[in-house]
Amino acid sequence: MDDGDVLGRVKALVDEEHTLRGHHEPDTARLAQVEAELDRCWDLLRQRRAKEEFGRNPDEAAARSTREVENYRQ
Repeated sequence: MDDGDVLGRVKALVDEEHTLRGHHEPDTARLAQVEAELDRCWDLLRQRRAKEEFGRNPDEAAARSTREVENYRQ
């Protein structure tokens, strides 16, 4: 998966998030899943870009678990 693939996935998830939020009573469970998957995609993209910036192979980046990504300290 390259950066374009990850960004395509992000776009699809953002579109779905907007659709869900547009409903009078959004499916909160699905919305939470979409938000978590977005966090994972952004994390993967940041990993890929960091590896490339420091001369490493961005394809070595790996998606982390939702639990790991959601528990990062900001």
